[in-house]
Amino acid sequence: MRDLTRNDLGQLTLTLDDGSTHVGIVPVRAYPLSAPDEGLSLMNTDGHEVLWIDRLSALPTAWRQLLEAELAVRELTPQVTALLEVSSFSTPSTWTVDTDRGRTSFVLKSEDDIRRLGDGRLLIHSAQGLNFGIADRTCLDKHSRKLLERFL
Repeated sequence: MRDLTRNDLGQLTLTLDDGSTHVGIVPVRAYPLSAPDEGLSLMNTDGHEVLWIDRLSALPTAWRQLLEAELAVRELTPQVTALLEVSSFSTPSTWTVDTDRGRTSFVLKSEDDIRRLGDGRLLIHSAQGLNFGIADRTCLDKHSRKLLERFL
């Protein structure tokens, strides 16, 4: 890869070593939950892979920031920063949480809707069909960890 930029329309533009230019590049993670830093495909507007990137963290900072910004728009998984309240310690229960996108409530149908992803990460699937992430459950405040432990 020779250059990755945003054009005047806000589209990602990729110029390869052979001089070919691809406008409207869309980054797609191969393993968004289990290994978000590994395996990134840059797709053209026809849905064909133009470039494979083994590790996002190995890219130059400017390119990594462009791709992470684009991925953030594509991958809507609010990150839970605090558990404020649960309606019941049995399921289904309504959870009120703070996320990186604001305060919200959702219904947890079953304990099975909380998936452990490794490294302390969790993925919570709500009854409404939205996913919520917890980047590291050990970094939550004491009250949040206490509420969460009742469901794990």
